[in-house]
Amino acid sequence: MARVINFSAGPATLPLPVLEYAQKEFLDHEGTGMSLVEHSHRGAAYAEVHAETKSLLRELLDIPETHEVLFMQGGATAQFALVPLNLRAPGESADYVMTGAWSDKALAEAKITGDAREAGTGKVDGKYTRVPKQAELDLDAKAAYVHYTSNNTIMGTQFPYVPDTANAPLVADMSSDILCRPLDVSKFGLIYAGAQKNLGPAGITVLILRKDLAERSPDTLNKIFRYSTILNGDSLQNTIPTFPVYMVRNVLRWVRDQGGAAAMEKRNLEKAGCIYDMIDGATDFFRCPVERDSRSIMNPVFRLPTEELEAKMIAEAADAGMVGIKGHRSVGGIRTSIYNAMEPSDVQKFVDFAKAFAKANG
Repeated sequence: MARVINFSAGPATLPLPVLEYAQKEFLDHEGTGMSLVEHSHRGAAYAEVHAETKSLLRELLDIPETHEVLFMQGGATAQFALVPLNLRAPGESADYVMTGAWSDKALAEAKITGDAREAGTGKVDGKYTRVPKQAELDLDAKAAYVHYTSNNTIMGTQFPYVPDTANAPLVADMSSDILCRPLDVSKFGLIYAGAQKNLGPAGITVLILRKDLAERSPDTLNKIFRYSTILNGDSLQNTIPTFPVYMVRNVLRWVRDQGGAAAMEKRNLEKAGCIYDMIDGATDFFRCPVERDSRSIMNPVFRLPTEELEAKMIAEAADAGMVGIKGHRSVGGIRTSIYNAMEPSDVQKFVDFAKAFAKANG
């Protein structure tokens, strides 16, 4: 079997050792005589996986005792609705920093059940090509919370800083860049991240919640949707997707063994730099639509002179064993998702291919 190089935005590539480990013990989880997918979510075998996953997240992100790790379902999309339902009281408003499709969706969901406002935008001439600077944010001092999307998979933008929101809790959708670099979790009221980009497979969403904010969950909200329920039940209030949590644990072990968040940052900067150097070194053929200080180290995007050449590049890349580089249907172009698990050597293979393609078609 020949594995391809998978540049898909999510579900995305996972570390090969993680996949091989899961394959090896799929039928017999740690000598228990049955697969982890067959174990009860309340049994001892899964309890160890659950606890270790939380412990690894605490270690790798240096999560303070003021915060708790939760697991939920529904991806980031469910959180678009649940954040305002849990954290915004009747009559309150919430601030949203707009930087792309996901922040657009989050704001739209928030407006369905209450007041929410745009508090900054990265849109220039109708397109999201940057993230706003701190001085450009128009924050409401009375906002229930301030929400932003730290990395934008579609537009290829990423915040190089953590917004200062004064006393308002900062809420971040970090689905596509959690654990790509060290992070001061104490600055956040809530971080949520669908696992399927940087942490594991689809099916589980990781939340890092400042525990006092769970007290905001209203009694009028159905219990299963309350952060207080998830917190008090240790995320086991219903049958949790045990296998995705197990896979997240295995990915976190791999991150730890690689050297943790600092090592991931070094690795990711190297990979992103390799691609951006290629783009900037051939501006007669490649063009990055994102402002330099807003460029994502997770999802570099670029355009070619024509859509026909882009289609040709996508097809030839697939023939060469490199898949998932087609840009999102809403923006087109080329997108290379290079999450933590993407090997630097595979990025170099793509860069070599792209340079040869430019030479042959320029």
